[in-house]
Amino acid sequence: QLHVTESGGGLVQSGDSLRLSCVASGYINSASVLSWFRQAPGEEREFVGGLTWRDGAIYYADFAKGRFTISREGAKNTLFLQMNNLQPEDTATYYCALTSAGAAGVIYPSSARYNTWGRGTQVTVNQ
Repeated sequence: QLHVTESGGGLVQSGDSLRLSCVASGYINSASVLSWFRQAPGEEREFVGGLTWRDGAIYYADFAKGRFTISREGAKNTLFLQMNNLQPEDTATYYCALTSAGAAGVIYPSSARYNTWGRGTQVTVNQ
């Protein structure tokens, strides 16, 4: 059974950077899609960006373009989220999610498409 575990969150100041990691245990098949979501208190969970495991295609939510970068280290089943110039509105719990049943080249922004979730890592950005 697959599991994903996030790490790398913390308390930072406005303008700082953080790199989150998501390690997947178990076999990741070629149809898998791994994505980052975030959820602020009282808000809906929102898509940050995702990656297709087969070919490494990446898609970002509009707010993430230019500041956030997704990458992977395939040999270690690890997905990264590099976040630069963090702002207080980025404060949230960040989750890694995986689906093993993705269509070729498709990254899903809907949380309902993912069946494996981590417990999240907290990112807090102070002014």
